[in-house]
Amino acid sequence: MTGILVQGVSKSFGETRALTDASLAADMGEVHAIVGENGSGKSTLAKIISGVLAPDGGTVDVLGETPGNPCHARRLGVAPIFQEMMLAEQLSIAENVFAGSDGLLCRTLSAKARNAEAKALLERLSGQAVDPTARVSDLPLHLKQWVVLARAICIQPRVLILDESSAALDLAGTERLHAEIRRLRDGGACILIVTHRIAELVRIADKATVLRDGRTVGTLSKFEITEQNLLKLMSAEKPPAKVQLDPSKTARSSSALVLRCEALQLARETTPFGFELREGEIVGVAGLDGAGHAEFIRTVAGIDLPSSGSVTIFGSHGQSIEIRSIEEAGAAGLSYVSGDRKKEGIFPALSTFENFAMAPYGCHRDRTGLIDAGSLRGSFAREVARLGIKVGPPNDRITSLSGGNQQKVLIARAFAAQPKVIVLNDPARGVDIGTKQELYRQLVAFSQTGGAVIYLSSEIEEFFDFADRVDVFVQTTLHRSLPSRDLSEEALLYAMFGRLADAVSPITVEEMA
Repeated sequence: MTGILVQGVSKSFGETRALTDASLAADMGEVHAIVGENGSGKSTLAKIISGVLAPDGGTVDVLGETPGNPCHARRLGVAPIFQEMMLAEQLSIAENVFAGSDGLLCRTLSAKARNAEAKALLERLSGQAVDPTARVSDLPLHLKQWVVLARAICIQPRVLILDESSAALDLAGTERLHAEIRRLRDGGACILIVTHRIAELVRIADKATVLRDGRTVGTLSKFEITEQNLLKLMSAEKPPAKVQLDPSKTARSSSALVLRCEALQLARETTPFGFELREGEIVGVAGLDGAGHAEFIRTVAGIDLPSSGSVTIFGSHGQSIEIRSIEEAGAAGLSYVSGDRKKEGIFPALSTFENFAMAPYGCHRDRTGLIDAGSLRGSFAREVARLGIKVGPPNDRITSLSGGNQQKVLIARAFAAQPKVIVLNDPARGVDIGTKQELYRQLVAFSQTGGAVIYLSSEIEEFFDFADRVDVFVQTTLHRSLPSRDLSEEALLYAMFGRLADAVSPITVEEMA
């Protein structure tokens, strides 16, 4: 039975044409992926199907009707989860889970009963103990994502739309989400997923519709969903070669030290550890949710202070600066890119150009010390071209861009500040495959000129053929460092679970889920 049928849909926002000729057919009891580069119209199509946007042309049939608005779609059983988390930060977990629920059961539940229901649902989904009365603003990013997922699942949807909903989850969290998707699919629901994670598509999707520049350019069956096929359809060109580190690079041990952590404790009663970063080095950082790798990144960038210990950046002439704030880190030559662009990255009321220019102002002064606007705009144009950012007029608000293109602006801003160290906190969340490969190339080129990189990612495959080593965190401390020659999915997975791959029994499905 066909659950969703979209034919010839078009949608424009002023002069920007988001969709031109988009079509899609998804059956009940099917996981159907929507794939495409940033700005190809994926999120716009998802919002049209969920009744948030009205198409300019074409037809949309969802469960036999055309959703006229989100309330109509919800009555049909459509539960969308969009790329930007829609949460009331000052309310509790339970209040957010049941926000908008208008069924008889939800209306008559007492606060105590709602807390119990929210707690049971969220703990089943996330596998973590939660306090349903906790304020959402105090939660880490991955738990916020589970709150949004719980809100959609609590209505027992017939159509579930997930727009980059695994981007904030680690490997184990993604496995748990996949298990829930399979449960809903096997129960007859239709699941639409928008994601750039190729490994995720290969494992979970039954079909994939590919968009390019607002048009549907192909639909792949389960066994046709490969990175090669997707890239070919998305780009209409030969897929780019994977990034390879230059084997002629000099040994890191002989390179100058640029950053050092000494006796670092990220929280009380945790094991202190040391960390060194040298010129030309690319270090990956990995771990399961709550393992401490995210806290480490924020501490190195000066956002959070450690419980004890120090983070020091070394200048080219031997001077050292201890980092105790993000301002000090920036002044010392460190650029930071957050994966949570809504909370820590963009200034939504400012233009695309103003958002870009926040960091590199100091690099574009004339001889009198004033800002050279022409030089700054030239830098903006170069970075837009280099990263393939799809932008409209530079003075339009940054929120007029797709989520992935907003993230590219933040990456461009970091490069334009001419740093010696770039710290990236899961920067490829919501970014398409081609842009990821271009980002890796730019980081490799940056390292070849002496720059140093610390790169946290929730996608372990991102590290292969890219990082010089991967430092794995367990129980809020540095557990193991894997050099590039030892990197494999198995080795990283075992290290993240605190094991040695050659010393113990295999990790079970139950542990992963």
